[in-house]
Amino acid sequence: MLKKFLIIAVLCITGTAHAALNIQHWTLPNGTRVYFVENHTIPILDVNVDFDAGGRRDPAGKSGMASLTNAMLARGITASTLADGSTEPAMTESQISDAIADIAAQRGGGAGTDRSGMAIRTLSSKAEREQAVRLLARLLAQPAMPAEFVARDKARTIAGIRESLTKPESIASKAFWRLAYGDHPYGVEATVESIEAITREDLLSFHAKHYVANRAVVAMIGDITREEAQAIALELTRRLPQGEPLSEMPAVAKPVGSEQRIPHAATQAHILIGTPALARSDPDFFALTVGNYILGGGGFVSRLTREVREKRGLAYSAYSYFSAMAQPGPYQAGLQTRKDQSEEALKVVRDTIATYLRDGPTEAELKAAKDNLIGGFPLRIDNNRKILDNMAAIGFHQMPLDYLDTWTARVEKVTIADIRAAFARKLVMENLVTVVVGGEK
Repeated sequence: MLKKFLIIAVLCITGTAHAALNIQHWTLPNGTRVYFVENHTIPILDVNVDFDAGGRRDPAGKSGMASLTNAMLARGITASTLADGSTEPAMTESQISDAIADIAAQRGGGAGTDRSGMAIRTLSSKAEREQAVRLLARLLAQPAMPAEFVARDKARTIAGIRESLTKPESIASKAFWRLAYGDHPYGVEATVESIEAITREDLLSFHAKHYVANRAVVAMIGDITREEAQAIALELTRRLPQGEPLSEMPAVAKPVGSEQRIPHAATQAHILIGTPALARSDPDFFALTVGNYILGGGGFVSRLTREVREKRGLAYSAYSYFSAMAQPGPYQAGLQTRKDQSEEALKVVRDTIATYLRDGPTEAELKAAKDNLIGGFPLRIDNNRKILDNMAAIGFHQMPLDYLDTWTARVEKVTIADIRAAFARKLVMENLVTVVVGGEK
């Protein structure tokens, strides 16, 4: 029902996405940046709170800290006394779950490479909304992190890491990021040793340093007014401290082209090719988005799939994508194929990329890509969760408020010359790294 109403709302607007969404933005006195869309279509409120507390902020030797800290937010809440004299009791993990269920709310969130946070969906009626917002505020600001739960979550994380080391797709992914990013935090993954080194005191320290009001980004969409949104943002962040400025992240260096081959008993070879390429603020974003749809992002209509699957039958599919991050995220092309044809498949992928870099797309390919991307745009904002995700990205990366308004127009403006120039700036064949897990050699 939610999807039906929002599709109607979007499609009935003949103007820009801004007319349908009307993203409002302001900054609280404590430094929190707030992004809000008022939507009275259904009696629901969605809230997301993010911090610059992703994996790239993990301390040296303790990779996995950001993810473990975020997971521990819901393991218990400490008691507290607020400035107005009111008291808040401690809560256990089960009490937190019961409180969320009692008001029919849903909790979400997690830790990524760049950011960490928490989200909640609740009924917009005053009683349920206030309980949900207060609980979310306390989860963010007052984690108890009981020692027994720290030990439990560390054990679960270590078990997950050990399991991933047996899977060829995980082995390939980890190797690719190490090869592409070297010592940069983007290339450093959690290990058994790094998780074992993390203590409860480390988690509390990481939380105190990064979950702070002046670096919080609050995104909201739902059945509330601007005044109610202001009150919610204040409630969400009034328990959070002010944080000191964070150190600058090291620059991402362009890797020298290299190759790593890792033996594996799996029947399929896993092949990854790529390089650091695209920051979210990069002006080449739209040219690369359109251009990569043609090269490898368009599924069965992309060149990589056509060359690898349709012409030669070397794999079920082949793909490529640009992952736009706070710092240059990776361009990655990949596929799975039989071991005995991995060398042929690798050569086809390299040749296809090289040809595309040399010649660019055709006019027919460009038109088809634009038609698909523009025609599919309403599906990017057809429910509150997708709109909230877009708002959270706009807020965290400090993108223009009219990003969604101008999305289709900026796609339409992309030319073949734009694509060729953007790809030439981002991809050089000699600089691409290659990982093959379970190949012929």
